[in-house]
Amino acid sequence: MKYDFTTIIDRAGKDATAFDGIGKTVWGFEPDKAKPGFDEIPMWVADMSFATCPAVVQAMEQRLKHPLFGYFLPSDAYYQRIIDWQTTRHDWPELTRDMIGYENGVHGGITSTIQVLTEPGDAVLVHSPTYPGFIGDLSNTGRHVVFSPLRKEQGIWRMDFADMEEKIKKHHVHLAIFCSPQNPTGRVWERWEIEQAMALFKKYDVLVISDEIWSDIIFQGHCHIPTAAVSEDARQRTVAFYAPSKTFNLAGLIGSYHIIANPLLREKITQHGQRTCYNEMNVLSMHALIGAYSQDGHEWTDELNQVLESNCRYAVQYIQDHFPGCQVSLPQGTYMLFVECGEYLKANQMTLPELLKKAWDVGVAWQDGRKFAWKDAMRLNLALPRTRLEEAMRRLSEYVF
Repeated sequence: MKYDFTTIIDRAGKDATAFDGIGKTVWGFEPDKAKPGFDEIPMWVADMSFATCPAVVQAMEQRLKHPLFGYFLPSDAYYQRIIDWQTTRHDWPELTRDMIGYENGVHGGITSTIQVLTEPGDAVLVHSPTYPGFIGDLSNTGRHVVFSPLRKEQGIWRMDFADMEEKIKKHHVHLAIFCSPQNPTGRVWERWEIEQAMALFKKYDVLVISDEIWSDIIFQGHCHIPTAAVSEDARQRTVAFYAPSKTFNLAGLIGSYHIIANPLLREKITQHGQRTCYNEMNVLSMHALIGAYSQDGHEWTDELNQVLESNCRYAVQYIQDHFPGCQVSLPQGTYMLFVECGEYLKANQMTLPELLKKAWDVGVAWQDGRKFAWKDAMRLNLALPRTRLEEAMRRLSEYVF
């Protein structure tokens, strides 16, 4: 490979929550420190233990040669790189500059949109298992979370459209948060699935927040379909959020963006962000995106996806071979793995916290699946060098299962 995805980088003391947050209180679900004799393998925070694409660093280094950092305007290159990236990777040619707006994080954009499109006490539909951030965004703004559980069909997580319709009618839902690709299951939705979901949302006049932050991490044989691209109605009712942060490991730089085709929705959401004064872009994050969304960035992302898919296939096979009573489906994208442990816990008369702790004690810092509104499950981050992943699996096999 042209790029390095094998070097183990020491992140301790280098502003990395995934490492330095272990054993501390940050979000309320941090792993405990490992027992003496074990180093920690962080598999809980959704960032990568790979160095970012060199083009990102080069773009920031080039900007740093000019030693003034005053007020600035987003450049034409910033918007054009987003349009070119989305057009090339996701076949979305209808984008225009006015549809794109900076967001100070996907969370900020989602929370802002929730406040614009609903009132406190309103119900919002979310699939479960779900990203805990959605639950926090809704509960912190006083909205009522309505879960529509995904179900498995021959090992594939799918939406339950009948349940969605029942929940929409029962709770008078007019806003849904749609995660595509889906976190934590790693499902990459097929076009017909998105079309059917959007037809249901049209029927009941449900607006859609589409979190597509994982859209670049797609495995062979699958294709990300932008939610707003499946129909003209979907285009008009969707507020989509993107960022280079998951793809290029840039969460610490803060640099997300929205794509909103409907001018009325766009104006409402943009004005709310301006009134609260939270949407101020960092000049280095702008240049980081320009570097990321370059030709080198395309090549780096293609190699990254090969590495991540290989890691996922290895981990799934290992779990199926060595962890009896655990159920896992091969992700189609993202670098997260969602492992259901209910049968194992029942057979061994063990609780989920006990299982969590056994792994934490030997340095495998995985994450409690209950935070994702799902029972008896774990989420594991597989974006780490293969040697570290193999060591984590060995420890789970030898000391935990």
